[in-house]
Amino acid sequence: QVQLVESGGGLVQAGGSLRLSCAPSGRTFSSYNMGWFRQAPGKEREFVARINWAGYSPYYADSVKGRFTISKDNAKKMLFLQMNSLKPEDTAVYYCAGSVSSRSLSSASGYEYWGQGTQVTVSS
Repeated sequence: QVQLVESGGGLVQAGGSLRLSCAPSGRTFSSYNMGWFRQAPGKEREFVARINWAGYSPYYADSVKGRFTISKDNAKKMLFLQMNSLKPEDTAVYYCAGSVSSRSLSSASGYEYWGQGTQVTVSS
């Protein structure tokens, strides 16, 4: 069982940067594939980025490619999402998610464990 806690959200102007963190509980974090998702008001939760259990093979949604960087530090038991060149359309609640499976990791249905979310607001 893994519990996930996100932090680092906030209000930032367009073009700015934020770094989200996800701290898991439990001793098996290193074996989990991890992802970031976001959900804007009135919209479905959407995939942002994912990374494999070892911290390799990052993969991004087209909308964030080149601006966001996902990283996983198994020694420190932390997941990060560095967000640069933020746009107003990036405004959403951001969630980290974990999975012991390697299937459907670009879909919310592929993850068993979720954090409570952290709000990111980008002003124009």
